[in-house]
Amino acid sequence: MTLDMILTFAVLLITLILFIGERLRVDVVALLIMIALPWLGLITPAEAFSGLSSNAVVSIIAVLIIGAGVDRSGLIARLTRLILRSAGSSERRLTATISAAVGVISALMQNIGAVAVFLPAVLKIARSRRLSPSRLLMPIGFAGILGGTLTMIGSGPLIILNDLLRRSGQEPYNLFSVTPLGFLLLSSGIALFWTLGRFILPTIKSAAPSTVQQSLIDAWELPTEHVFLRVPASSPLIGLSREDAGIGTVYPLALVALMDEEHIAWSPWRRSQFAADQALHLLGETAVIERFRLDYGLEKCAPKKPCKPERTEQEAGFAEVIVPPRSPVIGKSIRELHFRRDYSLEPLVLLSGEKRQKGDFSDQKFTAGDTLVVYGRWLHVHQLSQKPEFLVLTPVETPAMTGSRPVAALICLFVGFGLALAGLPLALSLFTGALGMVLSGVVSMDEAYAAIDWRTVFLLAGLIPLGIAMEQSAAAAFTAHYLLRLLQDSHPLFLLASVGLLSTIFSLFMSNVAATVLLVPLVLVLGEGSGFDPRSLALLVAVCASNSFLLPTHQVNALLLSPGGYRNSDYFRAGGLMTLVFLTICVFYFWLP
Repeated sequence: MTLDMILTFAVLLITLILFIGERLRVDVVALLIMIALPWLGLITPAEAFSGLSSNAVVSIIAVLIIGAGVDRSGLIARLTRLILRSAGSSERRLTATISAAVGVISALMQNIGAVAVFLPAVLKIARSRRLSPSRLLMPIGFAGILGGTLTMIGSGPLIILNDLLRRSGQEPYNLFSVTPLGFLLLSSGIALFWTLGRFILPTIKSAAPSTVQQSLIDAWELPTEHVFLRVPASSPLIGLSREDAGIGTVYPLALVALMDEEHIAWSPWRRSQFAADQALHLLGETAVIERFRLDYGLEKCAPKKPCKPERTEQEAGFAEVIVPPRSPVIGKSIRELHFRRDYSLEPLVLLSGEKRQKGDFSDQKFTAGDTLVVYGRWLHVHQLSQKPEFLVLTPVETPAMTGSRPVAALICLFVGFGLALAGLPLALSLFTGALGMVLSGVVSMDEAYAAIDWRTVFLLAGLIPLGIAMEQSAAAAFTAHYLLRLLQDSHPLFLLASVGLLSTIFSLFMSNVAATVLLVPLVLVLGEGSGFDPRSLALLVAVCASNSFLLPTHQVNALLLSPGGYRNSDYFRAGGLMTLVFLTICVFYFWLP
């Protein structure tokens, strides 16, 4: 074993430890690898930064922009409404129909994006048809992951696979090479829940009131009393801020709006000071409102037109908001985000894990999967839904949601994929479609930048050099030869099962892209030594990197954990069976001629 091999294995071991320990963000770990490898002399500086210009990275950027354009155009929303109308009221039919749609959409855009598009509608239909969300969301989430195997651009591992094959002198796969296998996997997932769903899915009872707003009020025990109070010149409230006055702490109330003769401040932020003749729009329990009124000598008054209680259902309301995985607000509090000032919404309840907080939770740090209940104008709720920081679950119907340039978005989509099907380079083809989205006005340049998951971009760009180092130092060949000695007399089924299982295990505890980058160079050498098609083993690795159902570690599963009310054991039961089915289909697909 040479010094370069020892250093490469040391970097690989440290990488695995950092990925599993999660002390650092995965993209930070990848960037550390990118910098460490040339300093150790394992690769050149040019090779270290080659990942930034790789076809895989450029293709992922283009796919994210195209997906954002399709979503922004309203095409996905229209398709969602059409599917939900035709799905009927049967739980099994509804699950199968939406799962199939999410799976197909996941072939063309990020699976978490496809699932997120359907999530508010599924929760709404579950309430209206008295179905438990826990019976619907997990199958749909699994379908989103499975749908990523329908095309070579459906998931990060498959996108980067062709780049790794080119670097090793292997012929890359075309766009639909994986489609037959992906179809089998998606169909098996839908069939699994169609036949065994009632046995393996949890049933979490939930009430189904007549309206979405009533369901939120009942589920979260929200206040419903709207009162308007005027601040007289003699009130001790004058000059105080909402925090000084104890709103949210001493008085568990929501300050919806602060009005004077000139304007209305919706959900005024904590530093806003009260002045004489202002009108306060408060939401809370009657007894608390009355105590607040008497303590500060306030007077009841008639509400201004935009704030009349009878217009509340039309102009404003409650909304459930989730903090998605990888959101930039994770680790920050409402106070640090200036939530009221920047979003004009009043936070009422925060559910973090099993801890539910009301009143003042301004200093509570957000974590992935947290659910926040807010109150405010529908316009502001819709504006929040357009931002990547939060995912709004409550459906909001406003004219702004009807979409932008659907025909242009459809043309750009077909151009991008049509060029790829014609045999032109994938990155060039997709980026042409993405640029068309911007030039045609479907998305602005700022929206295109916002659609890019830079964490994934730098994760890929940082890990590609590790694959180069493993190949050039002969570390991949050494490992493959060791595995070959262990598997040389084994049946081909055992070889395939071992590779698929190894990829599955890696993907449970680290990024599936990272698992692919680490394993593909090994199995390429392993295939050449065992007489098995190296490209097939590499494709098996990339596909099985999406076999992430056993634990809620995949970002789609993490997203659905809170809305579905799931526990880890729920994923272990249903996901364990899905993992076995997935692995079995993959192994026999590559074994049979």
